[in-house]
Amino acid sequence: MKTFLKAASAALLLTAATTTATLADGHAWKPEGPIKMIIAFAAGGSADTSGRLIADEMTTATGWDIIPEQVTGKGGINALLALKDAPADGTTIALVVTESLGYNSAASKEAGVSPADFTGLTTTAGFQMGVVAKADTGWASFDDMITAAKGGKDIRFGVMSPKLADLAYLLGEANGVEFNIISVKGGKAVMNGVTAGDMDVGFMAGVQGKGVAAGDLVNLASGMSTALKQTPDAPKIADLGVAYNADGYYVFVAPAGLPDDARAALSEAIASATGTGKAGGMITKAFGGATNIMGADLDALLQAEYNNAGALMQAAQ
Repeated sequence: MKTFLKAASAALLLTAATTTATLADGHAWKPEGPIKMIIAFAAGGSADTSGRLIADEMTTATGWDIIPEQVTGKGGINALLALKDAPADGTTIALVVTESLGYNSAASKEAGVSPADFTGLTTTAGFQMGVVAKADTGWASFDDMITAAKGGKDIRFGVMSPKLADLAYLLGEANGVEFNIISVKGGKAVMNGVTAGDMDVGFMAGVQGKGVAAGDLVNLASGMSTALKQTPDAPKIADLGVAYNADGYYVFVAPAGLPDDARAALSEAIASATGTGKAGGMITKAFGGATNIMGADLDALLQAEYNNAGALMQAAQ
């Protein structure tokens, strides 16, 4: 798998370099004006920072004028609504998460958005979604926390989305306890709540990395179908009796109907930016490295997330 990813990254960089050279010759697609980059995350967080650094790297490589703009709220739905009716000409794109197009879109029927309303460009990085506690709780494992809960401790479990609230509920149910689930806005708010002692544990998607490295926080489990890169020995959510997971990616999308040449040029330029310069360094530090899924594979991923959302909602009722 590592060999494949390295080869794929090399191919993407080669393609992006060719695209950049072709742009310089004036023979490939280029935007007719500035590109508005809608960012669905609060200013100053790791996702927002990665988006802005990607914009900088893209500008340097292509000469395109890219203007970041915050449109936050409702788990990315507000950003998708702002994008949906924009011209499908490559001059408006958005950075959201796959959960926005999957669970959140399926749950927000009144919003009237689905993957069919958008053109996927590329993912930039995968989540590092951990179940995280403060180290001074004395819990070295997920089992330690469950033992405390069964001993009468009220476990306040922080989450930043309805999907994660469902997963926290199922985690408790599978392990014979009932968590006190607290919903807040954003992974940084969960981390702040855990650090301040307002929550005992919470889902965090990479923001915990620095605290875990310093020994202030501990990853008790992976919320994903794969192991955490920073704490590979922590159990995966499936090991804890839950058939669903918090797998997901940061992803760029454009309005539906984007021409193929624009889709290819934007996807390749974004993918190249995730592996170079300050953007690449930041993504490696915060998320363990870039992950670029695009084209038909991305289409299938987004549709599957949307289609599977109902099963998780039903299981958590």
